[in-house]
Parts: sequence; structure tokens; C-alpha cells
Amino acid sequence: MSPATTGTFLLTVYTIFSKVHSDRNVYPSAGVLFVHVLEREYFKGEFPPYPKPGEISNDPITFNTNLMGYPDRPGWLRYIQRTPYSDGVLYGSPTAENVGKPTIIEITAYNRRTFETARHNLIINIMSAEDFPLPYQAEFFIKNMNVEEMLASEVLGDFLGAVKNVWQPERLNAINITSALDRGGRVPLPINDMKEGVYVMVGADVPFSSCLREVENPQNQLRCSQEMEPVITCDKKFRTQFYIDWCKISLVDKTKQVSTYQEVIRGEGILPDGGEYKPPSDSLKSRDYYTDFLITLAVPSAVALVLFLILAYIMCCRREGVIQLVHHSAIQKSTKELRDMSKNREIAWPLSTLPVFHPVTGEIMPPLHADNYESTNMPLMQTQQNLPHQTQIPQPQTTGDFRLTTFQRFEVNGIPEERKLTEAMNL
Repeated sequence: MSPATTGTFLLTVYTIFSKVHSDRNVYPSAGVLFVHVLEREYFKGEFPPYPKPGEISNDPITFNTNLMGYPDRPGWLRYIQRTPYSDGVLYGSPTAENVGKPTIIEITAYNRRTFETARHNLIINIMSAEDFPLPYQAEFFIKNMNVEEMLASEVLGDFLGAVKNVWQPERLNAINITSALDRGGRVPLPINDMKEGVYVMVGADVPFSSCLREVENPQNQLRCSQEMEPVITCDKKFRTQFYIDWCKISLVDKTKQVSTYQEVIRGEGILPDGGEYKPPSDSLKSRDYYTDFLITLAVPSAVALVLFLILAYIMCCRREGVIQLVHHSAIQKSTKELRDMSKNREIAWPLSTLPVFHPVTGEIMPPLHADNYESTNMPLMQTQQNLPHQTQIPQPQTTGDFRLTTFQRFEVNGIPEERKLTEAMNL
């Protein structure tokens, strides 16, 4: 690193905890990047030694940082620690509003093996910068870096040296560093060692160089709109270590910024100015809501009580009990008469007991029950043993013998049909 780069890099404030067990005071400048490293080696002395003698302690340690008396840090201060086995980093750019106000940050270290804690305070005394803010500011987006990698002193020093070579300013400061995830970026896939990207803002006291202005050319703007890399002559000075997305570079010239304040023209939809707000006086008398409370409950309760009494009078005092008993007795008597009549009515016989065609003669068979049969308990199908008229005739077998076959004996006008049986035996 050249002496000029070293002098430029010293403008960026870096602090590391000392081995002294006491509060640490740091003095960053407003508008200049502030970086504070929380070393795990320093806090290892606060915890018991490793269980096995002679082995190096490598306990997982995490940090929690917050403003004293508050659950979180100031808005300008960020914190990152990638794994419990890496150092934590506090970084940010103090604002001019915090100049002269000591900021006490409580740092609590947690040993994830023994569950013990150690606490120290970091006192940040923000100083005013003579050349703050720098009028010319440029923000670069570096694709191949993570925020904790860019916060390393040697990496940030190399980047500032490359910027100074293409810009040639007299004073160059790192103003702020922001992770791409804080700008709405997406977490990269865990392939090919992809990085999340980081935005680095630097400021200088001289106008932008012609190399930085090349991104504003119409040809490069067209290539950016087509998602193509623009042609930048000084890109090779960064390409060896930093892969810059030139389509996302932002150049801000604060000397040309004019006030955007416009007088508000009152018209439709804008309420007139009511003047300064005047709160009510402390001498106002307290109001008694006891009467309002009783009225709110008494009126609905009285109406509900009246409705209940009217309904009770209708249901209890206006009933015609004798007439209702007479009606009930008449209904019960009618029901009993209907049941008695249903026992003597003729019941339709099932279809299985109606006349059918005989399978041999083809004549209609009479019903199996008499016309005056009154019982309804007769089975639908009767067995051969229950039939009154049966005739058994022999049937020839394959060996010349005969077997008996049962036929139903039929009568026509009281005369049995023996002829049909004779014809059946001659078959």
C-alpha cells in the first residue's frame, strides 16, 4: 500500500478492544465511516479455561450490542457477526446531530459452551469534521464482496487506493458501507462461492473524473438498459480485486443541488392552518359519570322487566286449561277408535299368494288360501309338506329305474285333472 493510500485510509476510524478490563472510549468523526471490531480473543479471558489442559479454547462466542438503557442500537450504527467463531463488527457513519453527545454502547458476550456472559461498555464520542460533508460523493456496488469482508482494514484500504488512482482527489473518505441485503437484495445461492454484494460510498473534494463520468454516456446507458456491461476504461484498475457493477454507480454533486422547497398553494382538499395547538387547561373540573352509568343500565333493564311481566301474564294467567283437556281427551278417543277399526279391515294379500301360471299345464292356479281366510300370519311360501294336495309320480333314471317327482294336484270345478298327470307319466 502506498503512503498516499495509507494517509487516506487513516481517515477511516478503526478501533479494537484492548486487553485492559475497562470501558473503551473512541472518537469518530461525523460523516466518516466508523468501524469497531469485537475480538473473540479478548473475551476468552473472561470465561473459564478449556476443560482439557493444554488444548486451545475455541468456544463459540456471540455478542449483543445495544444503547445503554435501550433495547437496540442507534439508527446509524449496525452490527454483524457471520458465525459464533468469527469476530463481531460494529460499523456505521455518525451524523452531525450526534456531535458532542456521548453514546454508550453496552456489549455483552455470550459463551455458548458454558452459557456465561461478560459485559463491557463502548463510549463513542462523535467529533465534528471540518470538511463535512464532502461535496462530491460516489457510491459503488461491489458484487464479489460481503460486508464483513469489505470492513476489513486491508481490503477497504485497497479499494480506497484504487478509487484515488482513478479520481485523483486531495481528500478522500469512506462515508458509509451497506450490505446489499439492507437495500432489498436477495440472499445468493450457496454455489460457486457467490457473495451478497456491498455498497460503498466515498466522498472527495474535487469533481468526478472522466472515467467515472463514462457511465453517463448514452451508449453505456443503453447497454445498462439491455442488462449488458458498460464499457469503462478504468474498470481494469478495480477488476483485479473488486468486481464493480458500473450500472449501479451513483454520482452525487452536492454543489449543484438546489432547494426543492415549494410554497404550498392551498386549494381543494387542504385544510386551512388552524394555528398553534393549545392543549386544554389543567384547571378543568373532572366530570362525574355515575349518573350516566345508572341511566345507561336502568332504562334497558326497566324495559326488559316490563316485557318479561307481560309475557308471564300471557303464558300463565291467560291459559284455558279445561278446554285444552277436553280437546286432548277427544283426540285420544279418536285415536283409539281408529286403531280398533284398523284391526278389522281387509288386508291385501302379497303377490306371491296370487294366482300364477302352472309351469306344466299353463293354466291359472287358484290362490292357496281360502277367500274367507282372516289370519294375516300365513307364510308367503309354503313347503311341500304343508300343501294339502300332492301326487308323486315315478321318473325314469338313466339306469332304467324310476324316481318319484312331486306335482301339485289341481282341481277344476271340483274335479281333479288326472289326465294331465297321466300325460306327465307317459313322457
